[in-house]
Amino acid sequence: MTLQTQNIDQINEARARIVDYYTRLNDFFLKRSDLLKLMLVAVAAQEPMLFIGRPGTAKSMLVSIFCQGLGMKSEDYFEYMLTKFSEPSEIMGPVDIQELKSGRYLRKVDGHLPTAKIAFLDEIFKANSAILNMLLTVINERKYYQEGKAIPVPLVCMFAASNEIPDFGEFDALKDRFIIKAETLSVRDSCFHELIRMGVSFESRIYNREKPWKSDCTLDDFILIHDYVVSTVLPNAIERDDKHLLGDERITTAFKALISVLADELKVEITDRKLIKLYKVILTQAFIFNGGNVTRDDLKILCYCGNNFSDVRKIKDYIEERLANLD
Repeated sequence: MTLQTQNIDQINEARARIVDYYTRLNDFFLKRSDLLKLMLVAVAAQEPMLFIGRPGTAKSMLVSIFCQGLGMKSEDYFEYMLTKFSEPSEIMGPVDIQELKSGRYLRKVDGHLPTAKIAFLDEIFKANSAILNMLLTVINERKYYQEGKAIPVPLVCMFAASNEIPDFGEFDALKDRFIIKAETLSVRDSCFHELIRMGVSFESRIYNREKPWKSDCTLDDFILIHDYVVSTVLPNAIERDDKHLLGDERITTAFKALISVLADELKVEITDRKLIKLYKVILTQAFIFNGGNVTRDDLKILCYCGNNFSDVRKIKDYIEERLANLD
């Protein structure tokens, strides 16, 4: 049975579980609803997402709890903090000494990035050029190389984090791959007492081995949605005329206008690849939360398309103001 003829009830049930999971996570985290929605959409679209923020702003906690709630096995999740001294073997797996004695340069990849379905790389911009090249291949092509042979990887989504976004040209290709870049801000000032209560409650739950964020939703639900969006939703969408590529003419016009302003006035680099990915991510979010009807809120994804740290903040304020005035 193809995805085109697959029972739509299965698709809608998966959507419902994902939305319910979003609600569960949102009830647990303080002021992280936008980030959580972006995470769900990134996984469903199978596009990488970058968190930008100071240490202690729950970046790694967001990803680890997200994976725990899906009931993922430990071997399906890979997490690592990079430093300028990190070596490829720490990410891709150590060289197999026994194979090396036989003249073959192979890695033991079990438990490392090549076997993970969800990955989280902290301080990603501290990676050296050797690791960067490997990461680009994994993200772009979903494969790595063993003795010149391309080996597919099961990676569904890569999350990464950094305290900053460097301006060095060597990172441009990697930065462009992260279509979604979101800042994680401290909530101490706005939620002082709630933050203390939530933190203590979390410690207590961990001690008692409780996982209130556990859900019936699994990674397979996200994969099902991704496959349906790519095989059916997107092809159907691009069959529409130019004025209705996002369904509603007003929304489509606003999307095109915002992209032009971002590129021409705010000087945000919008590559051809990024434009296509943004379209895909917007339709993915609209399908999950609205059954495919693209709304003004879905265009808020454009808030997170900057390449530099200064972009991230100025874009968000600008996009939110323009969308608020969209009638």
